[in-house]
Amino acid sequence: MRKLLKYFKGFRLQAVCAPLFKIIEVIFELLVPLVVADIIDVGIPAGDKPYIYKMCGVLVLFGACGLASTLTAQYFSAKASVGFTGAVRQALFDHIQSLSFTEVDKLGTSTLITRLTNDLNQIQTGTNLTLRLLMRSPMVVIGATVMAFRIDVQAALIFVAVIPILSVVVFGIMLGTIPLYTAVQKKLDAVLLRTKENLTGARVVRAFCMEEEETADFNEKNNSLAKAQKFVGRISSVMNPMTYAIVNIGIVVLIYTGAVKVSTGVLTQGLVIALYNYMSQILVELVKLANLIISVTKSLACARRVEEVFEIKPSMVSGTYAGEKSSDSEYAVELSDVSFRYSGAAADSLENISIKVKNGEKIGIIGSTGSGKTTLVSLVPRFYDATEGYVKVGGVDVRDWDEEALRNNVAVVMQRSSLFSGTIRDNIRFGNENATDGEIMEAIKESQAENVVEAKPEGLDSMIEQGGKNLSGGQIQRLTIARVLVKKPKILILDDSSSALDFATDAALRKSISNLDYHPTVLTVSQRVSTVMHSDRVLMLEDGVAVGLGTHEELLSSCPEYLELYQSQIKNS
Repeated sequence: MRKLLKYFKGFRLQAVCAPLFKIIEVIFELLVPLVVADIIDVGIPAGDKPYIYKMCGVLVLFGACGLASTLTAQYFSAKASVGFTGAVRQALFDHIQSLSFTEVDKLGTSTLITRLTNDLNQIQTGTNLTLRLLMRSPMVVIGATVMAFRIDVQAALIFVAVIPILSVVVFGIMLGTIPLYTAVQKKLDAVLLRTKENLTGARVVRAFCMEEEETADFNEKNNSLAKAQKFVGRISSVMNPMTYAIVNIGIVVLIYTGAVKVSTGVLTQGLVIALYNYMSQILVELVKLANLIISVTKSLACARRVEEVFEIKPSMVSGTYAGEKSSDSEYAVELSDVSFRYSGAAADSLENISIKVKNGEKIGIIGSTGSGKTTLVSLVPRFYDATEGYVKVGGVDVRDWDEEALRNNVAVVMQRSSLFSGTIRDNIRFGNENATDGEIMEAIKESQAENVVEAKPEGLDSMIEQGGKNLSGGQIQRLTIARVLVKKPKILILDDSSSALDFATDAALRKSISNLDYHPTVLTVSQRVSTVMHSDRVLMLEDGVAVGLGTHEELLSSCPEYLELYQSQIKNS
């Protein structure tokens, strides 16, 4: 939690005011038993109604002042906790955005979502309660004990005996539950991951009639979570009855002692009632403190999980080159002896790949599933760093490029097409936020998506559901291509972006891209020979190794793997 406290910087005033007003409330609350004692000892025996009314008015005044103080404290604590959590959430989101694909792959999206939502909500609740009660409860306990000593030292010693026993119970349970709550959060991650996978893959699950198996697996993880929650809940639930039992024993001893002192004339009845009220206040506050500790324990466990994400440093550091100096290199992309291995993998996904792509050249990249095609093109915009060798864009090593500048020059249509909830216009403007409707429609025509927009009554204002659920696979692919074309990039990477298109639309798309007036360098990844065969050159990959590079005709005569693929797809079709 300590590492997150820096985000309290803009809320220090509220963080000070909240407990301060709670302390003012405590002062009024501690005076109440003395006023009640005066009514019992002075007003009632003498039958002095004006005095009783006056003291009742004092009680009402104390209550009103206490209420005003607690409402003010509530306001400041809510403002501080919400503002603090909002600042942490924004910083965490920004930090996640700075992580490379390697770190995001390792963490997993489900756990990141949990930490941005559930964990931060727990931190907010814990912060709010801490600001309101962390000072109040100890102050009441200390204040009530001091007031008890002012009334009678012997009776006050009962308070001194009870409080340490209660502290051992409260803090012992707190220390025991902290690691348990951390384990509960990890099990929650597993449940959320399973939920996310099943909701996103619902069609696949039903297509293979796997509902029962998936339900059983979910039940197993859900039951494991429930079991862990019940276990830690049982331990936490021991706190309240134990504290009540200890305090009630103390009250019994206190009343007995008070009765003896009243009979001997050492104490008055009013003062015994005051002592009882102070003991009751201690009971209430220690129960509040116990519940506070449970909430703070959860919050601390969640805070540690959030800190774990902050502690992960990006494996890739952005360079400083922003393309301000024009490069004399004739090559748009250069890969020299490039090898790459994913984090935790046993073997390289790419081995000793070398290729130089001239400005404006169109390169096709083909190979069987798992041959490393997507991995290869992911190195160009620097989604990952090569394990060995180097990758250059415009004659400059991608490690030296400023990441934003690099990705402004390199546009990628991902293998898994993704659209966001919003209008078609909003989605296309991801590529160029300043694009006019004319530029958007031009990109849509170039991507062969014109009929997609025309089929929608609202045109560019038509809404797209989350993930493009209201569009077909081919429509999504064409709109994602339009999204990068509106950017007019120098280097265009199409990662199997036409797999859902029919051959006629695919051919029209290739022709349209070939006729772009700004002549980008194009890297086209595909498993279709028909998609890459018209490229200037074709790179054939097999198990992460380049087994052929040349024109379509050259590869037919020199690369057996390419020839086999060609014969299986085209010659025999």
